[in-house]
Amino acid sequence: MNAIEKIIGINDVLKDIFKFVQEDEEIKPDFEEYLSTMGAMNATSTQMEKLFIPYIFERYIGEPAKNIIELYNERGNSPKPIIAKSFLNTQYTIFKIKRLLKNGFKLYNLTNEKEYEVLSLTKMTNFRGIGIGEFIVARIFQLENEYYLIGIDNILSSTQEEDATRYAVVRIVQAPWLVYQDNPEKEEEIKNTISETYQKFIDMYKTDEIITTNKYADNIIGQLSEEDFQEDFNIDDATKPIETFKYFEIKELNNDYSNFIENSLGGFSSHEETYDVGIIIDKEFGLYTIPFYKTFCMIFEDEEKVENKKECINYFLNNDSISDSILRRVASKYSNFMEIINKELESGYTLETLIERFKTDFLRRKIYSSTSVLFHSNVFSTSLGLLDSVDEFVAANE
Repeated sequence: MNAIEKIIGINDVLKDIFKFVQEDEEIKPDFEEYLSTMGAMNATSTQMEKLFIPYIFERYIGEPAKNIIELYNERGNSPKPIIAKSFLNTQYTIFKIKRLLKNGFKLYNLTNEKEYEVLSLTKMTNFRGIGIGEFIVARIFQLENEYYLIGIDNILSSTQEEDATRYAVVRIVQAPWLVYQDNPEKEEEIKNTISETYQKFIDMYKTDEIITTNKYADNIIGQLSEEDFQEDFNIDDATKPIETFKYFEIKELNNDYSNFIENSLGGFSSHEETYDVGIIIDKEFGLYTIPFYKTFCMIFEDEEKVENKKECINYFLNNDSISDSILRRVASKYSNFMEIINKELESGYTLETLIERFKTDFLRRKIYSSTSVLFHSNVFSTSLGLLDSVDEFVAANE
């Protein structure tokens, strides 16, 4: 296929997916519910297009959960199966516009640090007003040896670099694989660092799991860095037995767009409340810092000692930063793991169906810990530099 044939084919497949969504017995009612929730039952065709694209790529239904594109490829009779399958691996993140092309853009992906020439599925006149240096939140995908732009959700001006940086960092925390998606060299760097950190952690602490509190967590992690190493640091003080086990919400852990960078720089010790933290080094997936890890474990040791145990269970199941490997780790320690989970949830899961239900992303792709990934991200380093500059400016003008 030449470029024009591909563009025509892509648009034909999108139209066929739209038809599929409107006719499939399982998907049709879900799509109608989605539109109702969005207040868009009477949406115009332009509005519908903006809602339809995120729906088919990001909406998951069924158990095990699958997105609409997966279901289409399984159930549909696509006119262009090669194109339909190429939709399974899109990149959805923030890009900086480097150059305007006759039929697309040259973009720099802030999260995986690669440049792309992407072809537009519509006339470039539709993007009139978008210029070099601006940032776009967009979705692209690869078909054979070319990349295509399949939708722009937001545009930031060139003066909003700090906002773009913040957005990129939050996206990385939500989806760490964005840093190494379509970038095998970056993934190799991350894997090498994880291997080195694992060995250093084991050599230093003689275990792969430490229970501490947020007041000591930063120091324990810092000991792994030569710059932050403290010869007088006493690990015994930092790992004294936890006395109370209570789950509660922590405002600093609400790492949304506006406060993530500040919280990252401040560390756990800056949080007002005191709570237990598990620091775990996984040989394959990296370094995890898990709030309420010991509280979660205690549910299976002596559940009567844990306050808000159901809320704690829901936190571990629904928090996208807590991997399936963490659940498997805890389950391997306690033979009553699924018995108590099912009692609290009033469910009948096995460990595997529980993971399929709550940790689908970890089954779809290899996801390294966000802690291990972030420090291989240039945009994260830039974000900390921007914050330091603001602090220096404020201090100089006080």
